[in-house]
Amino acid sequence: MPEQEKPELEQKEKVHLKHLGHRLRVRGIRNRWMRNSFMAVVVIMLGMAVAVILGVVNYYHASMQSGLETKAQTVSDFFTSYATSEQEFEWMARSYIRDFDEKDQLELQFLSVEEQPGVQLSSFGLMAGSKPGTPDIMQVLVTGKMAPWTGKDPSTGEHIMTVSAPVTFNGEIKAIMRLVTSLAPMDHQLFIIISLVLTGALFVILMTYIINMLFVRSIIEPMAGITETAKRIASGYYGIQLEKEYDDEIGDLLDAINDMSTRIRQNEQMKREFISSVSHELRTPLTAINGWGETLISGKLDNAQDFRKGLNIIVSESHRLTKMVEELLEFSRIEDGRFNLNVEMIDIQAEFEDAVYTYREFYRKENITLNYQEPEKDFAPLPGDPERLRQVFSNLLDNAAKHGGSGKRIDTTIGEEEGYVAIVIRDYGPGVPEKDLPHIKEKFYKGSSKARGNGIGLAVCDEIIQRHGGRLDITNATDGTGCVVTILLPKSTATPAPAPAANPAVAPTAPAATAAPAEMPVPVEETASQPTAAERVEVHPEETSGTEDE
Repeated sequence: MPEQEKPELEQKEKVHLKHLGHRLRVRGIRNRWMRNSFMAVVVIMLGMAVAVILGVVNYYHASMQSGLETKAQTVSDFFTSYATSEQEFEWMARSYIRDFDEKDQLELQFLSVEEQPGVQLSSFGLMAGSKPGTPDIMQVLVTGKMAPWTGKDPSTGEHIMTVSAPVTFNGEIKAIMRLVTSLAPMDHQLFIIISLVLTGALFVILMTYIINMLFVRSIIEPMAGITETAKRIASGYYGIQLEKEYDDEIGDLLDAINDMSTRIRQNEQMKREFISSVSHELRTPLTAINGWGETLISGKLDNAQDFRKGLNIIVSESHRLTKMVEELLEFSRIEDGRFNLNVEMIDIQAEFEDAVYTYREFYRKENITLNYQEPEKDFAPLPGDPERLRQVFSNLLDNAAKHGGSGKRIDTTIGEEEGYVAIVIRDYGPGVPEKDLPHIKEKFYKGSSKARGNGIGLAVCDEIIQRHGGRLDITNATDGTGCVVTILLPKSTATPAPAPAANPAVAPTAPAATAAPAEMPVPVEETASQPTAAERVEVHPEETSGTEDE
C-alpha cells in the first residue's frame, strides 16, 4: 500500500469509530428513555387491565350468585311455609318442577337428606338419582343455611354455579333445594370483554411506544446534530450554523449554539486582526528605532539638530512601545482576574483638570482647541484609584484628538447627574459609524478605523470605570458632528449607575450625553496627528504615562 494512503485510511477509521461510538451513545439514551418511561406505562396499563378484568369477572359472578340466592331463598321459603308433611312436600316439589319456567337457564333439584345426599327430583330429569357431592350441599347439612358454590361439575366437568338451600318443616331439614346454572355463556362473554380490555391496553401501549419513539427521535436527532456541530466547532470550524426546526427548549439550545459559534468566529477574527495590528504597531516603532540607531552609530550626522531629532524619535518610539506593552499587560491582568484598584478618597475634579491642562498644551501645537468648562461648585472627594482614572482620561483625550481632531475642537466638562459625577469629552470629528457603536468597547474591536491602535484601549477603560461602580457611555452627537464620551462615577460605592440618557446635540454642558470612545473606530484624514511622545517629553517630561486608545 502506498505510504500516502495510510494516513487517509487511518483518518477514515477514526471517523468510523467516532460515528460508531455516537450511535452506541444514542442507542443508550433511547434505551434509558424507554426503560424509564415506556416500561412504566406498560406496567401501569397492564395493572389497569388486570384490575378491570378482575372487576368485571367479580361483578358478573356476584350478580349471577345474587340472582341465584334470591331465587333459592324464595323457593325454600315457599316450601318451608306450605309443606307440612313429606307426602305434601313431594307432591308440591313435583308440581313446582313441572311448572318451573326457567328450565332453559337453570336446573332445579331436590336432594334427599342423608350421609351422601342424592338427587330425588330434577327439572332436567336425567340428573335424578345422581349424587353431586359438591361442597355447598354438605355446608347446608352442617350449617342449616343457604350456601353457594362455583366450580367444575364432578360428573360432567362443566363450569357451573350452584346455590343450595334447606327445606324445613316441623323444625327439621327434610330436603335440600339446589339451583344449578352453567357458566359457559358468561365465560364466553367474559372472554370477549377480557379480549377487548387486553386489546385496548395493548393498543395504548403500542401508541405510547410509537409516540415515545417519535418524541425520543425528535430529541436525539437534534442533539446528535448539536454534538457533531460542537465537535466541529472544537476542531476549529467556527461560524457553522444549525438549522432550527423546533421552537422549544431544543430550539433555544440551537440558538445558543449558533450564537456561540458566531461569537467564537467573531472573536477569532478579532484576535487575528489584533495580532496583525500589534505586529504592525510593533514593527513601525522598531523600524524607526533601528533606522535612527544605525544612523547615529554610523557617525554620519554632523548637524547637532539632526542628532537631537534622531534621539527624540528613538525616545518617542520607545515610549510608544512601552505604552503598548503596558496596555497589553493591563488587558492580560483583566483577563486573568489579577486587575485590582488601589482605592482612596480623591479629588476627581482636580484629577480631570490636570489631564485637561496637560493635553491642552499638546493639542495647541496641532491647532486643536481643548476647552474646559468649570463646574459651578466643587465636588466632595469620592472613592477611586487616581492612577487608573488618569489612565482613562489620557486614553479618552488621546482618542478625541486621534479620531475627532479634524474638527479642531474638543470640549470637556465635569458636572453632577443624579448622585453621580459626570465627565463629558466631546469632539467635532466625523463621529462613529452606527454599525460600530454597539461593539465599540469590545476587546480587539477596531471597526472601520484606520488609525493606529491595538483595539484594547476602550476595553481597559470600560473595565476600570465598571470597577469603580460607574459606566462609560459612547454615542454620536445628535447634530451629526462628532462623538460624546460620558464617564459616570458614583459619589458613593452603593449608588447604581443610571440608564443612558438621550444623545446630546453639542455640548459639554450636558453631562448626561453619551459619546465616542477611547478607541473610536472612525476613518479620518490625517489632517491632525496627535503629539508624539518625544514632543511630550520635551514639553512635560512627567506626563509620559498617558496611554493611547487603540
